[in-house]
Amino acid sequence: MKQSTHAIRRKLLQIAAFGFCNSRVGNLLQGKLYTGKWKQFCAPGLNCYSCPAASLSCPVGALQAVSGSTKFSFGFYVAGFLLAVGIILGRAVCGFLCPFGLFQELIYKIPSPKCKLWKPLRFVKYAVLVIFVLILPVADTNYAGSGKPAFCQYICPAGTFEGALPLLATHPELRAVAGHLFTLKALILAAVLVTSVFVCRFFCKLLCPLGAIYGLLNKLSMFHVEVDHEKCVSCGKCQTVCPMDIDPVRQAKSAECIRCLACVSSCPAKAIKAGF
Repeated sequence: MKQSTHAIRRKLLQIAAFGFCNSRVGNLLQGKLYTGKWKQFCAPGLNCYSCPAASLSCPVGALQAVSGSTKFSFGFYVAGFLLAVGIILGRAVCGFLCPFGLFQELIYKIPSPKCKLWKPLRFVKYAVLVIFVLILPVADTNYAGSGKPAFCQYICPAGTFEGALPLLATHPELRAVAGHLFTLKALILAAVLVTSVFVCRFFCKLLCPLGAIYGLLNKLSMFHVEVDHEKCVSCGKCQTVCPMDIDPVRQAKSAECIRCLACVSSCPAKAIKAGF
């Protein structure tokens, strides 16, 4: 009973976060972007700036935009925001507040054989963070001296799904000029969607630079998971239900833990607790 209660509460919070980040639903039919005052603030999770329904900015996109400007300034506001959120919540943002995380979880419910990601591949997201979010926006510049938002431009499946597809659906002139880059990103999106049916939160585990940032702050976050090893009966149930394929007993502070509380709900000895 506790497990279903935790799961329902988390899902309701995920839906509420999705609705708050995408409150301009009316813009979807018009293919119009909201550019009001709320867009100067970042969403805590991955949610595309170019989504017509988006009311907040994407922190990854904002960080690249500032770094890639002609002045090559560092995004202290964005970095400070990510640091503050990460110190408070860690990757609980991924488990509770990320719209694209919710979408992946819903896809994973499609009946199919389920499998786990090869663990060494989890480090790919750190390479994506360093190369596509931190280095290329500064190093790869155009004729005007501006850097490219490389992650958004070449990889981000959330941007393709939430931004590119709705805009192409409502703007015939954009469909006429969509080229090889859109084809590449569409293929990446398709690969992520298909693989997410078989691997829980495939994008979060493999490619998400935002998850990499929050993961690095997991050991410091105020919201955390604790294990009472004296109460633990080593039944393994927490490891079985973990969507991120970690052992909560041994890895309670793992950078992969999204604080989803599945382990807390499943523990028959009540040896696992989560809180501030």
